[in-house]
Amino acid sequence: MSLWQKHAIIEKNSIILVIGILIVIAIGGLVEVAPLFYLKNTIEKVDGMRPYTPLELAGRDIYVREGCYLCHSQMIRPLRDEVERYGHYSLAAESMYDHPFQWGSKRTGPDLARVGAKYSDDWHRDHLRDPRSVVPGSVMPTYGFLEQTDLDYAHIDQNLKVQAEIGTPYTKADIENAQKDVVTQATADSPDAGDLAKRYPKVNVRDFDGNPKRVTEADALIAYLQTLGTLVDFKLYDDKANIR
Repeated sequence: MSLWQKHAIIEKNSIILVIGILIVIAIGGLVEVAPLFYLKNTIEKVDGMRPYTPLELAGRDIYVREGCYLCHSQMIRPLRDEVERYGHYSLAAESMYDHPFQWGSKRTGPDLARVGAKYSDDWHRDHLRDPRSVVPGSVMPTYGFLEQTDLDYAHIDQNLKVQAEIGTPYTKADIENAQKDVVTQATADSPDAGDLAKRYPKVNVRDFDGNPKRVTEADALIAYLQTLGTLVDFKLYDDKANIR
């Protein structure tokens, strides 16, 4: 029996063909997945990365809730035009504590992976209130209501606890102090700022929304935005040879 005749048997018998397809898929799946079980971590760790503070985590939740990711990716590709516009290309480790991560291929507005410390808090407040006041051609909706809405952080400790369950390295002290940490980070000259900085290096501690009497959703969102891209020293990972 020729090779063609043997192949014809498979093509003419749907059951045999299905079994063959399943076997091929199973082998391919094992080749792709099995090595991952022998790796402690599939993401190379980089110096500087830390979990989000409770206030930043709350701000990230607001960012996702309001659908900001639909127009703003957080993934700078290793292409020359992207690197020249936005900064160093994104490292996988930068999103290791994001559940889910904010990488994507859709951009209506600019990529926000390096937006931290690029603009002042005043700029962010104006941008949320009236995007066109700072970016005339913007099609972004207004989010002025965020600075009028008190942040609900009554269960932020439970949020950290869940994050810890799925691998984010929050300590017992982080979880126990979560609610206090929210107020500390949103308060200028807070006496507890030193303790917060010990547990969350490079943390920004100040009044983000311009209203020291309240902790609002604007405080949380701006705190989150101001930390994006600021934790890693990208000079250590600068490899222009990989930029096409």
